[in-house]
Amino acid sequence: MEPRTDLLSGRPAGPPRERADAARNRAKVLAAAAGLFASRDPRTVTMDDIAKAAGVGRGTLYRRYPDTVSIARALLDDHERALQERLLRGDPPLGPGASPGDRLAAFYAAMVDLLEEHTPLVLGAEQGEARFAAGAYGFWRAHVRMLLSAAGTPEPAALADALLAPLAPDVYAEQRRQGLTPAQITKALTHLAHTTTTP
Repeated sequence: MEPRTDLLSGRPAGPPRERADAARNRAKVLAAAAGLFASRDPRTVTMDDIAKAAGVGRGTLYRRYPDTVSIARALLDDHERALQERLLRGDPPLGPGASPGDRLAAFYAAMVDLLEEHTPLVLGAEQGEARFAAGAYGFWRAHVRMLLSAAGTPEPAALADALLAPLAPDVYAEQRRQGLTPAQITKALTHLAHTTTTP
């Protein structure tokens, strides 16, 4: 398919502008989904639930989102992008300029903050194998692998997923149900970060 061209300037045109009614429906869908995810176990929310809460037809919903996971990801996307930007260009220890162990510990702390603030969204977005298919997970994996390589840790490719496993949303939610605080979880993960990256 040929790229779209602006007829006045002759330059490539951006993506088509969203119609006002489509934008309103999208906002209603996301607001309804956010409310449902926050009010009960996100894994029990269905597309029908969201369509009814948003006051839109199923066809309207499915034209934009194929499933509840994609809706949860849309809600979570901005928060994850902000963290990715801080990892790439933020101040140390989260951003470049600190030791691998300190950067991994700071990453863990930032992820605990994200999980604590957005547990329902993450649970909705990362159900089962969907966690590994999410673009953000690939970014986290590459980041952890890079830190392990920089620290000289053996088999960084094999270890990266293992170090991300404690950040699985169902694991975090279970730890919180057991009464562990975010501070306790962060402290344990900080110890793991430094132990793993120390020769």
